[in-house]
Amino acid sequence: MIVEDNVADVLLMREAIRELCPCPVEIRTVSDGEQALSILKSGLKCDVIILDLSLPRMDGHTFLERYKSPYPPIVIFSSSWNEADSKRALSLGAREFIRKPSTYDRYVESVCGIIEKWGKTDNAEASEIPN
Repeated sequence: MIVEDNVADVLLMREAIRELCPCPVEIRTVSDGEQALSILKSGLKCDVIILDLSLPRMDGHTFLERYKSPYPPIVIFSSSWNEADSKRALSLGAREFIRKPSTYDRYVESVCGIIEKWGKTDNAEASEIPN
């Protein structure tokens, strides 16, 4: 699942995943943390969540505070990086914090790296999502 409100970033991530990632991937996108939480609570299973921090309605940090399950792993992929944001996100359960690169090649490489590293989790152990 991609949680991102920037349409250009969503398109770029989808293209990177479809064109360059070696494994077949089904992509679900939502534009804010509130939508993501609602969909996950409804029972959607996914292998990884790619989460931006700067989102409308419910930002990435608030999503992390409310979503307390270790599965699926959550990777922060954000252009708004600072050490405090990174530490806070990781302390709230994100598995990794990646700053969005400014060049196309590095961006594609980063997205594919997320899928390759985190996209093959075993959701059979997934905990119940808190209300």
